[in-house]
Amino acid sequence: MAEKEQSKIAAHIQPNANQNKVVGFKEGVLQVRIAAPPVKGKANQELIKFLSNVLGVSKSNLTIQKGITSKKKIVAIRGLGQEQVVRLLERH
Repeated sequence: MAEKEQSKIAAHIQPNANQNKVVGFKEGVLQVRIAAPPVKGKANQELIKFLSNVLGVSKSNLTIQKGITSKKKIVAIRGLGQEQVVRLLERH
């Protein structure tokens, strides 16, 4: 049953950071720093890899639904409920 759960988070990405880091939520939008540059999808790949580690889900369970070329993205997470996702991100 948990496999069918899906949640979405709005995220604002800051590429070219010193390190990957969850900054926190600001007005309901997750603030994330990503070390990779925004070139040829590298920051997106790094974001998916980083969030999969933080949330403890496989990369295939994460999808950027909106904002592939933007700093503002909507990320869908399969297998976790909304509250679980928020709790895990806030703890990080």
